[in-house]
Amino acid sequence: MQFNESKPIYLQLVDFFLDQIISGKFKPGDRVPSVRTLAAQAQVTPNTVNRAYQILYDKGVIFQKRGLGYFLDEKAPDLAREIKRQQFITEILPLVFKEMQVLGITVDELSQLFNQYLKNTKISDQ
Repeated sequence: MQFNESKPIYLQLVDFFLDQIISGKFKPGDRVPSVRTLAAQAQVTPNTVNRAYQILYDKGVIFQKRGLGYFLDEKAPDLAREIKRQQFITEILPLVFKEMQVLGITVDELSQLFNQYLKNTKISDQ
């Protein structure tokens, strides 16, 4: 995994898991890697992975089976999509809106560009 400095690593791990769930690579009922395994793979401390898993647990995305580890909840895909949607609305859209204002891009222009993007992009391309 490649991490950037603009966001804490444990939050980047949360984003990674949410993206994997949304893309279908992780499915409801799947066992997620153990804390130690993921820490070794990502070259981070187990505490960092624990923090990420605690967030996912608190949001209901994963649950723990005592002695067996963490698993994806049946609602994980819907929860992951809603969490990412809220992140987009609260973190990314304000930046987009600010740039639109600075550059004088109207909502109509943005809508046209988005529709053009949809026409030229297939879902399987993503």
